[in-house]
Amino acid sequence: MNMARPSVLQRITRASLISQIAASLVLGILLAVFAPSAAASVALLGDVFVSALKAVAPVLVFVLVASAIASHRHGQPTHIRPVLILYLIGTLGAALVAVVASFAFPTTLILDAPQAAGTPPGGIVGVLKNLLLSAVANPVKALMEANYIGILAWAAALGIGLRHATESTRTLLVDVADAVSGIVRMVIRLAPLGIFGLVASTLADTGLGALLDYGRLLLLIVGCMLFVALVMNPLIVFWKIRRNPYPLVFTCLRESATTAFFTRSSAANIPINLDLCRRLDLHEDTYSISIPLGATINMAGAAITITVMALAAAHTLGIQVDLPTALLLCIVASLAACGVSGVAGGSLLLIPMACALFGIESDVAMQVVAIGFIISVVQDSVETALNSSTDVLFTAAACTAPAPKGAAETA
Repeated sequence: MNMARPSVLQRITRASLISQIAASLVLGILLAVFAPSAAASVALLGDVFVSALKAVAPVLVFVLVASAIASHRHGQPTHIRPVLILYLIGTLGAALVAVVASFAFPTTLILDAPQAAGTPPGGIVGVLKNLLLSAVANPVKALMEANYIGILAWAAALGIGLRHATESTRTLLVDVADAVSGIVRMVIRLAPLGIFGLVASTLADTGLGALLDYGRLLLLIVGCMLFVALVMNPLIVFWKIRRNPYPLVFTCLRESATTAFFTRSSAANIPINLDLCRRLDLHEDTYSISIPLGATINMAGAAITITVMALAAAHTLGIQVDLPTALLLCIVASLAACGVSGVAGGSLLLIPMACALFGIESDVAMQVVAIGFIISVVQDSVETALNSSTDVLFTAAACTAPAPKGAAETA
């Protein structure tokens, strides 16, 4: 008996999510090029998708972290400490890559841009103060404002408090986490439509003409981020897992970086990363904490942006930067990047703090920030893609690393 051939719609719905997203990218670009007026009208699809992710992400992080900590039993293996070490190494390494690249390919700026709005922190103490205040914020307000430092702090406190609760209470918390995860998976299925709307409307509204004047600067920043994603991070992962890292690297780039690039939000990409970790069969007690934590403190892309922009300002003004000052810049940029979620304006408003190391005045530094906003259409997208995909990459590396020989023999 002849079977009916599947329709085009059935073929599309049966295709993998990544294939659907790839098709959405192509369709979005074609629509923006050939029908820009129509492309602007589909912006609602992207807005709905990003809004849905941002709405569900805080609740998901809260219940998952609280559930993981409450359900944890003494003696169960966790990999949080190795993940944190990888986060630290990756962020410091990214800042160092940016310093080396800035010296190898010095870039100057046209400092006639209007000053950007916003108030940068006064120094690293200000960044740390913001982090501390975010951690003790009202929990309801933290959920409403997607303050992930506060969400993590309160979820951890609740989870610890429920460690000695009745089994039925802990089971209820697990069931709530599973229910919210199911909602997230429904939202993720909308990714092809959302990315189609984001790509079409972004290209139709902004184009790339404004980026041409700062092409060299943008090329340096993006080049550093690509080097970190394709060379430095694989080396770190190889050191951890002792096997070819690129299958894992490409999986994370394909399934995490793609959506992060277009949503331009590490917070919005948390559900995507959690779903990817689940499909990679990683340790749930680890990734339910490391992924939201990484979206807050694992900021290699931000460290690159801060470092490159600060050194570009120094080169423009003819300031000689010696090696000790460059190394200090790496540390400051890394620490500042870890606190970027607590500062309105993201990594760009941390540039004046880095410029202060070279004695650059605030009004000049804010012009550099304004240039950053001009190129942010690409810079922020690539930065978010690097940051978010690295969260999954380092979590997977820590969870799949071979156990030390001594530990195996003891077991």
